[in-house]
Amino acid sequence: MPLLDLRPQAARRTPEQLVEHLKSFDLDLKFSAGIWFFSPSDSRFHEKYGPDLDIEQRLEIARGLKGYGLAGLEAHYPNEVNEENEQLWRDFCADTGMRLVTVVPLLFRSPQFEFGSLSSPLPEARKAAIETTRRALEMNCRMDTDFCVVWPGIDGYENPFGIDFVAMRDRFADGLAEAMDCVSGVRVAFEPKPYEPRGRIIFGTTPEGMLLCHMVEERLQNPENRRLLVEDHALVGMNPEVGHALMAYEDLPYAYSWPLSEGRLCHMHLNSQPLGNFDQDLNVGAVSPEQTEALLYVLKMHGYQGWLGIDINPERMPVDMALRISMDALRAANDRINELDHESIMYAINHPDGARGWLESYLVRMRAPHPERLAPLPPLR
Repeated sequence: MPLLDLRPQAARRTPEQLVEHLKSFDLDLKFSAGIWFFSPSDSRFHEKYGPDLDIEQRLEIARGLKGYGLAGLEAHYPNEVNEENEQLWRDFCADTGMRLVTVVPLLFRSPQFEFGSLSSPLPEARKAAIETTRRALEMNCRMDTDFCVVWPGIDGYENPFGIDFVAMRDRFADGLAEAMDCVSGVRVAFEPKPYEPRGRIIFGTTPEGMLLCHMVEERLQNPENRRLLVEDHALVGMNPEVGHALMAYEDLPYAYSWPLSEGRLCHMHLNSQPLGNFDQDLNVGAVSPEQTEALLYVLKMHGYQGWLGIDINPERMPVDMALRISMDALRAANDRINELDHESIMYAINHPDGARGWLESYLVRMRAPHPERLAPLPPLR
């Protein structure tokens, strides 16, 4: 599988260079979606609101969205993609031109991972997690994906008393590195989440995820992996999710700027979410659309060229409708940021003493249906 070059994300630009970049660079709105939310999910509070759909039925829904812009799918191994249905996925991709973007090891569902997966203190459970991760990495190779998302949803704790946190983190990093060295050249995209299903999930915030990237890369021994690291390619990057970041009260553009600054933003999961709260996976733009705009703007600033992954839980509407809404929300937000006066924005950011309140006033008018009804915007300079 080809290793996509993420290094340009980390380029530093002067304010003048950044203005020229913002004027010339447009985000490529390539949409992917997780096949898991095409069928109703389990809930401990209510029965499913629709029938379960098998993989063939879900793929048919995805096929119908290709013309609307859905170009990639994401799936877990081994419950959604595996050796038995691999040919089904191959035929679907060949027939539609859509891609399987990532194969994710299922490290949180099985009862054997009750006390953690890669971080488990139980040798047999941890061995099974490493093997599942290794086989998922191999599936990524065979399916020619772009990366392998890893989410440690079941690795964590509720009662912090007496836990050897250092050993827990080391076991996770060691296990991930061991699996990656078995299947060299496959990039991992780590997805943090602060809590749920565990009371506290390890590496649960964006900065903690960045620390894990370095921890794992320091442990890699495979010659091919070491060669790629010497060439400054990130082999462990990030797949931050909007909902997870907001559960941790992170600011989206600030959070995403961290992996971008090191050339580690492999992918992302987009949705919307009230600050804190449980993981709601609302349609993109349903809550705090200004955060979506600010996030897209920082992606534009860093020249992000990857996928815009959508991860939602449309309990009360058809999944194809929810995906159309989310793709439309991203298109509309992208249009809004492309129409901005980038030169004036960069001037205001870099001369705050001479632009007090200007940016907020400008954004109010750019979002207003009838800006002519508002007072004229004061000159910036």
